[in-house]
Amino acid sequence: MAGHTATSALRSGLGGFLRAHRERLSPGDVGLPVTARRRTSGLRREEVAALSGVSVAWYTWLEQGRVDTSRQVLDAVARALRLDDASHRHALALAGFAPGAVEATGPSAVGAAVEPGLLDMIGRWPDSPAVVLGTALDLLAWNRAYVDVWPDPAEVPDERRNLLLLLVGDASHQRVLPGWESVVVDLYRQLRSRSDRRPGDAGFQLLTARLRDARADLDDWWGCRSVGDFAPRTVDVSPRGARPLRPYDMRLLLNPQPQDATVLVMTPKVFTPPATTDSPSPGAPAPGVPRP
Repeated sequence: MAGHTATSALRSGLGGFLRAHRERLSPGDVGLPVTARRRTSGLRREEVAALSGVSVAWYTWLEQGRVDTSRQVLDAVARALRLDDASHRHALALAGFAPGAVEATGPSAVGAAVEPGLLDMIGRWPDSPAVVLGTALDLLAWNRAYVDVWPDPAEVPDERRNLLLLLVGDASHQRVLPGWESVVVDLYRQLRSRSDRRPGDAGFQLLTARLRDARADLDDWWGCRSVGDFAPRTVDVSPRGARPLRPYDMRLLLNPQPQDATVLVMTPKVFTPPATTDSPSPGAPAPGVPRP
């Protein structure tokens, strides 16, 4: 019975994912004529069905989570909906055609044991802040360099020790990362791609509810069905809230233990302090030396 429940939940997740993308497209996006008398904001189901080469009834059942699909047909639907690579992989995973499509498991293991080798690895990065994140982006372990830049997670209550919650709701974390908004959006997109594949994991639903409570004004973010991988980027960081801002390379490293854990690591880039009014201009004579 548990397997059937998980399969039904994955089907429902796939249907909702496809429907969200269909509603975001306009006829002009797929080369169809745009008519004035149109009451549907996105594409109609019959339009997607025609572009995919399937019947309207079958595509309707697919969005409703009532049927399984072949990879060939799902590839055709993905092309019709103009899914990018990350969204296409996510749809395949929900349908069971890609790694990462798993059946329901228990809630996310906050505070799960981190393998000693991983702790040793991040401990050997004296200048690169690193934190081990659980499946729902809970902070599981961190190195000394992380505490030198960010507020110490050990001083945060266990129930609040979540990277997304801290970035959207804690002013001290926002002072460290002034451009936190784009990081949060992309982390949440990656989180959603995982949560859709783990429909029985209550931890994801609980986190989303807590994010809505913390920042109801960002509800468009929490309700978005967009998915994607977190891309490496350069971020400007204010270590412990101090100025000036310093550039870091930020990226997520995948790690299988604990299950589906990631390591967020920030590597400092070459930093050139801004010139001050007291700094001599290039070619200026040394102090006390008269100009010719």
